[in-house]
Amino acid sequence: MEVTVTHLDQVRFSIQSRTHTILCDQPAESGGGDSGMTPPELMLASLGSCAAFYAVQYLKTRNLAETGVEVKVTAEKLRQPARLGNFHIAVACPVALTPEQHDGLMRSVHHCLIHNTLLAPPDISIELAVPELAAAAL
Repeated sequence: MEVTVTHLDQVRFSIQSRTHTILCDQPAESGGGDSGMTPPELMLASLGSCAAFYAVQYLKTRNLAETGVEVKVTAEKLRQPARLGNFHIAVACPVALTPEQHDGLMRSVHHCLIHNTLLAPPDISIELAVPELAAAAL
């Protein structure tokens, strides 16, 4: 998987993956134009859409529902270091479930790739590419 983030202007970025592009921006009070979600909102969107995918797949494979799942994700901004924490995922199921189906749906959502990534933080390496100084400038 790969995404490319390109600075457009101010605090606005274009994010591209495969043939898809979304905008990332800051609210007006943070110097942006509010033309897209902030990076933390994109993280919540990733977690929520992943949880929704797993919930929908569970319901569809058991012929319980084809549509109607809704997921809301909240998190708190924590400090030292600055980060998101205390995530809460609320899944609204469009149909009544037996206790066994309820447990199965919960297990399914817990298998979400993004959820599991947050539970077992990956190694993250950062590489900085900087143009070389012109020989004349030396």
